[in-house]
Amino acid sequence: MEEFELDERKTKILHAVIRNYLETGEPVGSRTISKYTDLNLSSATIRNEMADLEELGYILQPHTSAGRIPSDKGYRFYVDHLLEEKEREVKEMKQFVIEHTEKMDTVLQQVAKVLANTTNYATMVTAPSYHKNKVKFIQLSNVDAEQILAVIVTQGNLVKNKIIPVSEPIDNETMLKLNILLNSNLNGLALQEINLGTIAKLKAQAGIHSDIVSNVLDTLAETMSQEEDIRVYTSGTTNFFKYPELSDSEKASELISTFEEKQQLATLVTENLLGEENTGIQVYIGNESPIQTMKDCSVVTATYELGEGVRGTIGIVGPKRMDYEKVMDNLKMLKNSLDGILDKLRGST
Repeated sequence: MEEFELDERKTKILHAVIRNYLETGEPVGSRTISKYTDLNLSSATIRNEMADLEELGYILQPHTSAGRIPSDKGYRFYVDHLLEEKEREVKEMKQFVIEHTEKMDTVLQQVAKVLANTTNYATMVTAPSYHKNKVKFIQLSNVDAEQILAVIVTQGNLVKNKIIPVSEPIDNETMLKLNILLNSNLNGLALQEINLGTIAKLKAQAGIHSDIVSNVLDTLAETMSQEEDIRVYTSGTTNFFKYPELSDSEKASELISTFEEKQQLATLVTENLLGEENTGIQVYIGNESPIQTMKDCSVVTATYELGEGVRGTIGIVGPKRMDYEKVMDNLKMLKNSLDGILDKLRGST
């Protein structure tokens, strides 16, 4: 199999060539590699290894330059290895949360209950979910004269393959340029950070191939907006009856059914979870709430973070005349204790 052709030294050199080329867009020479890696090899040794990598088809030499650039085969090797490395750490984290789901469910249900009793309002807490939705890598390669394959990898190691039709065959040099263009502009970005300016610049630089860029961006949006179902724990809905302005039967039953259905609550918390800046406390008063049935209420939410990209939300819903100071104090206290809950669980195993 191809993977076994490369020993550790060649693999490190190939990775260094690719990373350097992604950063600079310039062909990479042996001197750059000797500075770039921790291999402590002479330029002559690196030149020999690069000659081998070229012979094996992982890198190639543009005719105008002394440096090398990755070939599609080189990119494929890099992507596969990158996935393998990252998959392990994500698996470990997910496995840990799965093993403790039951414990987490009990804890979060309890959190909702205690919060409802303490504040006398209705409460919701969502189970943590993964939002590592940044672009890790994009690779385009030819399938045949009329189609190319786009492989998109995000930081949660979600992989999406999409066949893109093309009106004419794409030669290898153009394909490499498109790969560099997409990766150097999009790697490390979250969906919300890919703005109209970035898109316009990409399309302009892609020239006659701007439709390929559009297709890749559409696939990116589709891939990165795939959110898993969010579990929402609620408590204290009968507290609505304690406030005359919320307790007429129609209003109260609408509010209670919103809490029971949970779908709208999930929509409300998703927008909190996705925004990088929204990790503090958010307050929605009356019509500011995205949920129509809550137009006579105030909703206060806080996002807790269990680890990189693993987040959940705590929310309190009550009348507009709620005791905001008390609510915020409670949320801050809970956010602080939930922020460390994964470490506490890990410590207890």
